[in-house]
Amino acid sequence: MTRLTSTLTRIRWILTTLINSGFLALLRPDRYVRMGISLWRSGGPSPISGLGLAAAQYPGHPAVIDEAGTLTWGELDERADALGVGLYGLTIAPPTTVAIMCRNHRGLIEALAATSRIGADAVLLNTGFAGPQLADVLAREQAEILVADDEFAGLVEQARACLPDLKVVWSWQEEKGLVAGPGTAEQLVQRHRGGRPDRPSRPGRIILLTSGTTGTPKGAKRGGGADVGSLAALLDRIPWRAGEPVVVAAPIFHAWGFGQVAIGATMHATLVMRRRFDPEATLDLVRRHGATGLAVVPVMLERIMDLPSATLDAKPMPTLRFVTASGSRMRADALIGFTGRFGDVVYNSYNATEAGLISTATPADLRIAPDTAGRPLTGTTVRILDDELAPLPTGAIGKIAVTSSSGFDGYTSDDAKDYADGLMISGDLGRFDERGLLYVVGRDDEMIVSGGENVYPQEVEQALDEHPGVSEVAVIGVDDQRFGQRLVAYVVRSDVSLTAAQLREHVKARLAGYKVPRDVHFLEALPRNATGKILKRELTPGG
Repeated sequence: MTRLTSTLTRIRWILTTLINSGFLALLRPDRYVRMGISLWRSGGPSPISGLGLAAAQYPGHPAVIDEAGTLTWGELDERADALGVGLYGLTIAPPTTVAIMCRNHRGLIEALAATSRIGADAVLLNTGFAGPQLADVLAREQAEILVADDEFAGLVEQARACLPDLKVVWSWQEEKGLVAGPGTAEQLVQRHRGGRPDRPSRPGRIILLTSGTTGTPKGAKRGGGADVGSLAALLDRIPWRAGEPVVVAAPIFHAWGFGQVAIGATMHATLVMRRRFDPEATLDLVRRHGATGLAVVPVMLERIMDLPSATLDAKPMPTLRFVTASGSRMRADALIGFTGRFGDVVYNSYNATEAGLISTATPADLRIAPDTAGRPLTGTTVRILDDELAPLPTGAIGKIAVTSSSGFDGYTSDDAKDYADGLMISGDLGRFDERGLLYVVGRDDEMIVSGGENVYPQEVEQALDEHPGVSEVAVIGVDDQRFGQRLVAYVVRSDVSLTAAQLREHVKARLAGYKVPRDVHFLEALPRNATGKILKRELTPGG
């Protein structure tokens, strides 16, 4: 009886959450039929099937607003079908893998939906790849077709030298936007307008690449659609509302940005985007379109707060109800400055490419602890384990292990995730405090052992961040004959008079002596990937 009561309580909570968000609403009977047909035609639920469902429910509602204008959900759905027919005809045998290298615009979303509808897997490529990296990933993933923006033409030609059979479809031309010239996605859409792909045996999966900040990025396969319980858990924590405009500034090729598009389609939101992030232009997009949501990676929020005060004063965002961020550590001063100016609207999440959304810090959580990742979502289990995979007590730092409903189908390579009692080992280190708040302190493979003591770089980075003369910082460990490893800090200064000795004294006043960096190097900027994550592998002991 207790189990039945618990189940009924959960069902009631899910329904209440979905109704309050506007996700569940009464529709004309024919639209329910169209939703069923859309799912059947695409081969079943997929991470991007929300696009077809949105078109079936609200075909005339704006779906995407980008630099090319506005598309409704119905128009986007029709274009995705036409592009799918075109892609299907490019190869002798039906394509199994389509790679996509696009910035944030409608062409990326159309290519994702089109690829899924022909039963092929879509590989989302990092727009920051170099030529050799691009060729390696295309070869490893066995991509037959590449949909790319023409600004990457030089990189693509390098890759094609190694992959002569690769078919290339240009999605966006830098000078002209969307054009219907030879070899373009627009040409395929116009040629096959009104066509529909045959029903695939299964919908295509999405292959998301890990960040690769400490090594070669791996391809994580994601299939299936989110269950209503997972959707309710997200909507219970982050106040998305159906049909409302959301500015997606986070790169869509990354797991976090892609997740915002998938949620937005599920909620038939209007997705507002531009190809390149610009802090001032992002504020303008929120204001112009009355957006209630803004999806970013933390460095974007930091760059917004680096704008002059006069610029920020001139660009209030009265419609903004939430800023959802994830992907890396957020500077506490930027968070506090943003909320002080725009209100308690920031929701900072812990998200993993393989596990999906794990925890979210609400504005109330962030007021208590600006560096927290918040609390696990309802229905998600998070444990902190030691090296033997045994549970650790509150306050102890260890491996983060999580349940996952993300639809992770494994890597495309021979790599495999570790599990403990059914929980996925995320690869991150963290701890819980006595209030149940989760803190992510770094990657497992970044831990530094100096003089026999464990040091977590993020703790030292946070201490250095507190100095008013520090703009950005990264800490790594390097080999040391005496201590095994020593700490090295790389600092971007806002005060050019700041010295290494001053910074060491600053850390010494806050942390144990063995956590003080032996070396401090000053740089003009830290190396980052396209999602704003610091590339520590590119930092060298010589500075």
